[in-house]
Amino acid sequence: MIREGATLVQSAADVLELLRPIDPRAVRSPGSDYTPPPPEDASDADRRRVIDLLGPVAVSVDELIRQAGLTTAVVQTVLLELELAGRIERHAGGRVSLI
Repeated sequence: MIREGATLVQSAADVLELLRPIDPRAVRSPGSDYTPPPPEDASDADRRRVIDLLGPVAVSVDELIRQAGLTTAVVQTVLLELELAGRIERHAGGRVSLI
C-alpha cells in the first residue's frame, strides 16, 4: 500500500501534517486552549431527586434523566454511588431499579 501512496501514521500529529496542505484553516494545532468543564458534583438534593424516582420496577436511565431534570453526568454519578453502595440493580436495556 505504501508503494501506492499510502502513508504510515503513528500519531495524531502525522494525520494533522497530512491534512494541513488541504485546508490549513480546518486543522488546529495540538495544544489548543481547550479546557474541559469542571466535573459536576451531585448535591444532596440531586441525590434525593434521583432516589425518589427509583423504585422496585426497572426504569430506563434515559427516562430517569428526563424526569429528574438533571444533567446526564449528575444522574450517572448518583447511579454509580448507589450501585457501589449496593442499593440499585442494573438490568438489560439500560434500566435500573432499587434493591
